Amino acid sequence: MYNQLLTKIKEKSAQVAVIGLGYVGLPLATGLAKCGYRVTGLDTSTAKVDSIKAGGSYIPDVPAADVADLVNTATLSATTDYDTLRERDIIFICVPTPFDSMKAPDLTFVRQAAAGIAPRLRAGQLVVLQSTTYPGTTEEVVQPILEESGLIAGQDFFLAFSPERIDPGRADYTVENTPKVVGGINSESASLAGELLARLTPQIHYVSTPRAAEMTKLLENIFRSVNIALVNELAVLSERMGIDFWEVIEAAKTKPFGFMPFYPSPGVGGHCIPVDPYYLSWKAREYDFYTRFIELAAEVNGDMPYHTVELVGRVLNGGGKSLRGANVLILGVAFKPNIDDARNSPAERVIELLIREGANVSYHDPYVPQFKIGGDIVLKDKLSLANVPLTAASLNQADCTVIVTGHRDIDYKWVVNESKLVVDTVNATRHVIENRAKIARLGAPLKME
Repeated sequence: MYNQLLTKIKEKSAQVAVIGLGYVGLPLATGLAKCGYRVTGLDTSTAKVDSIKAGGSYIPDVPAADVADLVNTATLSATTDYDTLRERDIIFICVPTPFDSMKAPDLTFVRQAAAGIAPRLRAGQLVVLQSTTYPGTTEEVVQPILEESGLIAGQDFFLAFSPERIDPGRADYTVENTPKVVGGINSESASLAGELLARLTPQIHYVSTPRAAEMTKLLENIFRSVNIALVNELAVLSERMGIDFWEVIEAAKTKPFGFMPFYPSPGVGGHCIPVDPYYLSWKAREYDFYTRFIELAAEVNGDMPYHTVELVGRVLNGGGKSLRGANVLILGVAFKPNIDDARNSPAERVIELLIREGANVSYHDPYVPQFKIGGDIVLKDKLSLANVPLTAASLNQADCTVIVTGHRDIDYKWVVNESKLVVDTVNATRHVIENRAKIARLGAPLKME
C-alpha cells in the first residue's frame, strides 16, 4: 500500500481531499491543485462551496482567477458531501481549533471531521491533520476515531500531523514556499505526507512523532506571544517613565545580533497567538506541570485592551470629556493590517469595554464590513456592528479616534487633522508631524505631544 500511494504521489495521480476551506484549507487546496493534483475541498458551509464552484474566492490570499482556472480544468472542486472521501487517496484536516469560554481546547470540529472520515476510510489512504492543537491530538483523539472503521493506523492506513504555517496577508511566504514540518505515527506515514508536501513547498523537515510536530507549532506561536507580552509590559512601563518605547525599539534594532524586534499593541489577535498558549497550558496540567511563564504572557497580552480603554479615558478626561457618553470611532478591527481577518481581534474586547463604560462606539475598517462582538463575560448582549464610512464628518463627530489596526490604505495625517483627539495604539501616526498635540500613543509619554 505504501508503494502504491507513493507512486501515485510521484505521478500526481493521487486524489486529494481538504476538509475545511478557510484561511488554511483553501490555500492548501489551490496550491496542490496548481501542482497538478486533483483536489476536492469539503466544507459544511454551502456558501463557501458555492463560491468555489462559481470560480470565486473569499480568501484575499487566494486570487479568484486561480480558483476559476482550476475549477474550469476540473482540477479543483468543492462539496459538502463526505462521501467524496471514499474515492480520495489523501485527506487533509484543516478545521478550526478554538477554545471555549474557560480557555479549554475545543476540538469539536476536529472530532467531527474525523468522525466524517471514519465510515468512509479505506485501506491505503493517508490522513494528515493540519489544525493547530496540543501535543497528542493526532494519536489520542483523531486516531481512535478513525480506527472505529476497523482499520488500524500505521498498518491499514497512514496518519500524520503537519502544522499549518499560514500568515494571512503575507506575500513573501505562502503555502507554496514556506517549509513544512511533518511527523507521522510511523516512518511510512511521515514519508508519504512529506513526499506530497514537497511538491508544494521546497523544504520538508521531519520530526520523530506527531506530538513533536504538534509541539513545534505551539512553540512557534508561543514564542511570539511571550515576546509580544514582553514589549507590551515594557511599553506600559515606558509610559509611566516618560520614555517613548517606539524610539527604544528602533534603537535596539540597530544591534545586528541577539535582538529581534516585536512591537506593542492593544492586544493579540488571529487564530493562533491568543489561543495556542492555552492549548499547551491545558494539556500540561495532565502532567502535573504548570506553564506559569506562558500563562503570564497571555495575561499581560490579555490586559492590553483594558489598558487601551484606560488610556482613552485619560485622554478624554484631559480634554474635559467623560468616557461615558463620549463618541468613539475605532479605526481598524482586523487582527493585523491589510487583511479582512477579524478573528479574536483585540478590537473586539476594546469595543466591548468601551460600550460597557458607556461610550458610543462606531468603527471603520476597509476590509471588514461587519464586526460581531459580545456574548461574553464583558458584554453579554451579542451585537453586530456595521462599518461606517471614513469621512471628515465621522471623524469630526467622534470625541476620540482610536487606531487599533494600522491599515496602510488610510491617510493618518488627514485622520489626525480631522479628529478632535487620537489614541494611536500601533504607532500608525509616527510620520505625522502636524497636530501632534492631538495624539496620544500607547507606549509613549502621555503629554499629547
